[in-house]
Amino acid sequence: MYNVYEPYPYFINTPIYNPYNAYNLYKPYPCPYYITSTNEMEYDSKSNFLQSANLYDDGSIQLKDYGPEPFVVNIEKATKQNNTYRTALWTGSYLQLTLMSIKVGEDIGLEVHPLLDQFIRIEEGQGLIKMGDSKHTLNFQKNVYDDFAFIIPAGKWHNLINTGDIPINLYSIYAPPQHPAGTVHETKADAAEENHDNYVQNGQRSHRQNKEFTPSELAQYDGTMGKPAYVAVKGIVYDVSNNSSWIEAAHYGLTAGKDLSPQFESCHGVLSNLANIPNVGVLKG
Repeated sequence: MYNVYEPYPYFINTPIYNPYNAYNLYKPYPCPYYITSTNEMEYDSKSNFLQSANLYDDGSIQLKDYGPEPFVVNIEKATKQNNTYRTALWTGSYLQLTLMSIKVGEDIGLEVHPLLDQFIRIEEGQGLIKMGDSKHTLNFQKNVYDDFAFIIPAGKWHNLINTGDIPINLYSIYAPPQHPAGTVHETKADAAEENHDNYVQNGQRSHRQNKEFTPSELAQYDGTMGKPAYVAVKGIVYDVSNNSSWIEAAHYGLTAGKDLSPQFESCHGVLSNLANIPNVGVLKG
């Protein structure tokens, strides 16, 4: 309706999502006001109190693994505070939250996670994210900056390179977890020194080797003469020695010790069929 005391019309529109919050008809401005509830005001003024992360006397967050209990944290503050290459902040049976800091001129390193998806958000810094189906074909490349997020699907080779003049501070979510609970790597070199990598698969913590195999080395693991039976699919080497579908290291005419990527891609849903098979390394070349 029109306001007879003003030369311009204004309209009263009650928000349809909350019919009890109406305009203040006694104020001379054609703008709505909303009554903030007591709970909302308490949240605004006491947000630190609501954090379940432990705080030091100076207000900084104690960065440690708080899993698998319910957890609340100011994730932006925690991410920017972190100065380690990697710190696990929460680890459960099916998901893991880690903080990372990538120094100027460094990168995460070319890697692949065959059985998990990964979410990354950058809070500070800038970089170049590369992804692809093989380590030699990283045909997906994007520049990323603070407040950018990206998702790395399972089975995609990837690397994040710091292209800026400050460290990249990010947080990463793995589903399922990629690292042991409580993991802290002060530097990238510390992470590289680990010869084995733990992960959670089907609710069970497993052990995975980071060995690199050449095609000739893979051929030695053909399941004969008591040797293990390994096969490679999309750059990942799997141990099928104890798999019931690979009797005598053979599966419907396929034999172990080979790269079977084309056969699996044409006949199988790769990840779903390999989800229960331990992987023991990656295939080089």
